[in-house]
Amino acid sequence: MIDQQDIEERSKRLPLALSGLEPLIIDENTNFVNIGERTNVTGSRKFLRLIKEENYDQALEVARAQVEGGAQIIDVNMDEGMLDGKYAMVKFLNLIAAEPDIARVPIMIDSSKWEIIEAGLKVVQGKGIVNSISLKEGEAEFIHHARLIKRYGAAVIVMAFDETGQADNYQRRIDICKRSYDILVNQVKFAPQDIIFDPNIFPVGTGMEEHRQNAVDFFRATKWIRENLPHAQISGGVSNVSFSFRGNNTVREAMNAAFLYHGIKNGMTMGIVNPEMLEVYDQIDKELLIYIEDVLLDRRDDATERLLDYAETVQGNSKENLKQQQQWRSGSLQDRITHALVKGILEFIEEDVEQARQLAEKPIEVIEVNLMNGMNVVGDLFGSGKMFLPQVVKSARVMKKAVAYLLPFIEATKEDDSRSAGKIVMATVKGDVHDIGKNIVGVVLACNNYEIIDLGVMVPPEKIIQTALDEKADIIGLSGLITPSLDEMVYLTKELEKLNLSIPVMIGGATTSRAHTAVKIAPVYSKTVVYVSDASRSVSVAGNLLNPKVNQQYEAELKQEYDTVRAGFLKRTRIKNYLTIDQARANKMQLDWDQYSAPKPSFIGVKQIELDLKELLPYIDWTPFFRSWELHGKYPKILTDELVGEAATKLFEEATQMLNQIIKQKWLTAKGILGIFPANQVNDDDIQLYSKSGEELEKFLTLRQQSQKTKGAPNIALADFIAPKDSGQQDYMGAFCVSTGFGVDEISEKFVKNLDDYNSIMIKALADRLAEAFAEYLHKKVRTEIWGYDQSEQLTNEELIKESYKGIRPAPGYPACPDHLEKRTIWSLLKVEERIGVKLTDSLAMWPASSVSGYYFANPKSRYFGLGKIKEDQVADYAKRRGIPVEEAAKWLSPNIADS
Repeated sequence: MIDQQDIEERSKRLPLALSGLEPLIIDENTNFVNIGERTNVTGSRKFLRLIKEENYDQALEVARAQVEGGAQIIDVNMDEGMLDGKYAMVKFLNLIAAEPDIARVPIMIDSSKWEIIEAGLKVVQGKGIVNSISLKEGEAEFIHHARLIKRYGAAVIVMAFDETGQADNYQRRIDICKRSYDILVNQVKFAPQDIIFDPNIFPVGTGMEEHRQNAVDFFRATKWIRENLPHAQISGGVSNVSFSFRGNNTVREAMNAAFLYHGIKNGMTMGIVNPEMLEVYDQIDKELLIYIEDVLLDRRDDATERLLDYAETVQGNSKENLKQQQQWRSGSLQDRITHALVKGILEFIEEDVEQARQLAEKPIEVIEVNLMNGMNVVGDLFGSGKMFLPQVVKSARVMKKAVAYLLPFIEATKEDDSRSAGKIVMATVKGDVHDIGKNIVGVVLACNNYEIIDLGVMVPPEKIIQTALDEKADIIGLSGLITPSLDEMVYLTKELEKLNLSIPVMIGGATTSRAHTAVKIAPVYSKTVVYVSDASRSVSVAGNLLNPKVNQQYEAELKQEYDTVRAGFLKRTRIKNYLTIDQARANKMQLDWDQYSAPKPSFIGVKQIELDLKELLPYIDWTPFFRSWELHGKYPKILTDELVGEAATKLFEEATQMLNQIIKQKWLTAKGILGIFPANQVNDDDIQLYSKSGEELEKFLTLRQQSQKTKGAPNIALADFIAPKDSGQQDYMGAFCVSTGFGVDEISEKFVKNLDDYNSIMIKALADRLAEAFAEYLHKKVRTEIWGYDQSEQLTNEELIKESYKGIRPAPGYPACPDHLEKRTIWSLLKVEERIGVKLTDSLAMWPASSVSGYYFANPKSRYFGLGKIKEDQVADYAKRRGIPVEEAAKWLSPNIADS
């Protein structure tokens, strides 16, 4: 038996022995071991595409390039939602085994899913590494997985993570690593030299006080592990430390190198490092190194500010790039104009356009020739996936500035405007206030010479139709985010049919879909309706609609496609079995209320919240921000993505700059309100709220799943998470509304007046992220303080995004409660409009648009779910409970009503 004392008595550190076809011995004489990361579907878009396409031959070439490039271990990860990860892992590892030049190095089997790890362990050649296990799910699961890894003969990476969350300071790091080590060595009898700790590398230089010690704590923890946990190794993802300086490669490369230098000095033995993002430590500019090490080692209170100031003088460009930037100004006039449009450079465009005007016979020719030639290049690059949406929006900004400069000259000569590709009237439909997506589509179409007439938000159907007639529009574009907008689109197309108009209609927005367009909209309009999934498709769709050579065939193919989609959809919904509402209630979720003790809130009543926006920064979920710009990938990995990483990094850098401006100049205001009340379930599907004295307040109505479930699975409604009145339990429920949208429209309009669509869209996208962050922040305050039902919670922002907390905060209009009418109940209960100024439109969209509302449930059994389709008997029952006509209830619930 090897115990702690026996290990400490050994005079020599035991080596970690790994192998592929060849051994890799990591001992005191081994330099830092580099782990190749490009065979990871979450870190390489190219590798993900190859695996999805089952192009394993090319995927093997990625692995081969890693080994040839000096990787001593390769990390293989197949965790992606649309992949069969287990199948992909087994197939890829089996293929590697047949390639001696790849298989000679050890493999790191990397997954968050145990079944994928174990499948890999069964086929991997030699002795590899499992990445990773932790105490996150408790000791029993940790021990179970460790014993299996030991049985398979692999080494293991152990994350500094336990039941309460990720270790984010020195003490938590060493406590978790010590506890993990003791369990592995003393209980599992795991060889200590086969244990590799990852004590968590976090960014520095964020400007947040709590992040100042991130690097120092890692170094200290690494040193402590080497001195106190005999024979264990230390690993980590090095590039994490420099995430705050995305876009500035000079600083990032130097910071990664400096961090690695100090990490190795303190005992770090291996890690994931991108050699292209690593400077040679001795070759780092000495002045820059001082600033970086001041931050890494937390040597000065103003270290971050000093580095940020210095970073501005070396804005991430190599000497070669700087040289290229200077050279473009010596190109031909057309090349300069094209370059400015492609790169989004405003600085010289008026100078170049004026030169072009002097050479042209007419000022209009500068638009029709020089500018459109440049925009054609932009369109080609965008269409081929070599430019991305944020860059295209910047191109439009340059285009608008150039056209604005030329307009006085065009008007002076009384020339007609340039010939456009077509005229499109665009609008967010009545009752809806969301327009980011519409604005982006408008910019992309304008870049391709379409004339855009943007009517804004909450536009009545009669105004859209009349404008289209007055302007002789070629296309109408309709946008909407909330589900009532879908009915507005149906109504508008019906009106077009009544008027016997033949204007094609493009449909877009978050709640729209090809299925909804095919099933609900296309049948009521005999002319063309087409769903546009994203901005990148809008140009080809508009082109097909207006090109007389392909129009008839395109419309015929579209009609046939939608007929097929509609038939398939109706067939599926008819085949599906549904319960009556009474049967569904009989199969409701049955919780043991006798064993449940509802956590009593430390506060009952209504509370208003105002706070500094700076407090919301740690709660921002950046992934949807990138998605709104049609850059797809998970933050922060998207910043180093092979395909979109450069564009994402630039976008993030500029978003961060604007965010700092928003906070410093107080552009926006954060206002919130919440209420917590005694509550009980009544009449199966309703939740009655009470005052402190027991007086009945508002009643929330919930909807119940009606689809036929597998045996043992309940038909859930939100009311199931609240103790029934007849249980004798006094339960509680909360509601809230938050907004960071006050001031957004005014600032956005200023940007629009300055021909700056890019920043007009940016401010709205950031306001949306801040509103969601406010909702996350307030929910945490409710859980830990205001209600206080989970005061010991310690979750990272990543865990908050994954909703790892106890309780839920569903919102009207979302899958569990799709009826927007419940917002009126929240507004009445909390007096939302009177107290914080957030209003509801006719379609129950919130204004300002950057607002979030919902409920609070504390029951640990509560969970998010989707209502799915419901039958007409529940619609009638719901109308009766609400006291409204069945037709009105059906209008609000129409997307969820199953077809008969």
